[in-house]
Amino acid sequence: MADSKTVLVTGAGGGIGRAAVALFSKKGWRVIGVDRADFGEGFPQNGRFIKADISHPESVQQIFQQARDFSATLDVLINNAAMQIAKPLIETSVEEWDTVMASNLRSVFLFVKLAHPLLKAAGGGAIVNVSSVHAIQTSANIAAYAASKGGMLALTRAMAIEFAPDNIRVNAILPGAVDTPMLRAGLDRGHVGHGDMQERLDNLARKTVNGKVGKPAEIAHAIYFLADNEQSSFMTGQALVVDGGATARLSTE
Repeated sequence: MADSKTVLVTGAGGGIGRAAVALFSKKGWRVIGVDRADFGEGFPQNGRFIKADISHPESVQQIFQQARDFSATLDVLINNAAMQIAKPLIETSVEEWDTVMASNLRSVFLFVKLAHPLLKAAGGGAIVNVSSVHAIQTSANIAAYAASKGGMLALTRAMAIEFAPDNIRVNAILPGAVDTPMLRAGLDRGHVGHGDMQERLDNLARKTVNGKVGKPAEIAHAIYFLADNEQSSFMTGQALVVDGGATARLSTE
């Protein structure tokens, strides 16, 4: 379709990234996906997958060269890529701290600088930053991750103010417990018991208000809401929490 819109998704190979790629493609968008791992089968045929590490400034330049070859304009940028290092703060090395910040926060800064002219060329658009409930309520042993996701909220507000004259809306989404490879890897922290994976997921589900762990597709739909100018045209600089009610409940309850 000549008039179809273009979206760029980072972390396209992860749980939420894959769900976003599938949903936007189904809705008729052309999708550019970026991930440092191979995507494997099933990337949309009319899209473009770019394998690269977004934490390096040189990589980001190369990604956008390929993106511009594919499309001269961009309607939506989804900053979804992230990594998590789970260990006590005092045991976290400077290198580990810097790696988390480079992947989760600096990458957003770098991507936005290069995406801005493409969004502007489209007459405006939207940026959706995938933050986390850990930006507002967190737990032990993921301090660097929590700090990077909190920084993303402040960056979201700053960008919303700076980009409003260009008709670019900037919002953040804060997923709670969603069944992704990252979540499953993080369940080794012991905060939901030490049984098998299903047992840990069930224990986690019981901690949410609606009694279940989220599905990546549920987050993708919320991302689509923030990306789609028809549905969220009057929203910018906001943090949308999608967490099954987890942050609504008092920890002392």
